Amino acid sequence: MTRPGLPKLIATDLDGTLVRSNETVSAYTHEVLDRVRAAGIPVVGATGRGPRLAELTRNDIRAADFLVMAGGGRVVDQSDPAGPVVLRDERLPAEVLATLLTSLEAAVGPLTVMVEASDEHDAPLWGDYHPSWPYQDAFEARTRAECLSHDVIKAFVRTADHHVDELLAVARQIVPPEVATLTQAGLGFVEICPPGVDKSTGLTVVAQRLGVDPAEVLVFGDMPNDLPMFEWAGWARVAVSNAHPTVRAAADEVTLRNDDDGVAVYLDRLLSR
Repeated sequence: MTRPGLPKLIATDLDGTLVRSNETVSAYTHEVLDRVRAAGIPVVGATGRGPRLAELTRNDIRAADFLVMAGGGRVVDQSDPAGPVVLRDERLPAEVLATLLTSLEAAVGPLTVMVEASDEHDAPLWGDYHPSWPYQDAFEARTRAECLSHDVIKAFVRTADHHVDELLAVARQIVPPEVATLTQAGLGFVEICPPGVDKSTGLTVVAQRLGVDPAEVLVFGDMPNDLPMFEWAGWARVAVSNAHPTVRAAADEVTLRNDDDGVAVYLDRLLSR
């Protein structure tokens, strides 16, 4: 439920929410976010992107005081003049992922698997080639054994026979939350994160550092990986109109599409009222 006044913290998803379909962020959106910060409200970019994409992420949300990346597994304070400070850095152990994948494949059949193992700038994902993966220039084919030779930031899986939402539902029946967090972010793959890692727990790190109550936080999103922060935030939960049906259903309000600068339009009106 939207509350009177202004929130104490604003967090927004990036891809599909703040970032337009052509992978750009408008000058208008940047200007509105600058006004948000000038009003004394910290801004958080809350994204599924891993830390290997930190430079791209900073460019897409230049006003961000904090970044919640990897779906909550990496939290970075960007407000320190001395440079970014990592507040959270979680990994999923390779042996846990191996056991989990074996259990999943026993239930759903062969999986296409990719892993995000490195946080180096622009490091590729490793794993099984799949033509639907939209970022082929940042992918490197590796064997399953090679993929499971390192603890990972997150893993991505899909099958030939399941819609991603169907696979997610089946996987959640098989994999307990204390083993791994499962979600999907609109890329056609189920994402496997360390246990306890989601956008709400990442934002909790930020809120505690700032002394902000979740009831004072406004969030924007479009995909099921945004649902934990929708459940956590209390000032308002706003979906863009192109959002997944479950996100629209969980929202207090729906703004314009990402391609129509829906986040910026909502915030512009909020600051002007």
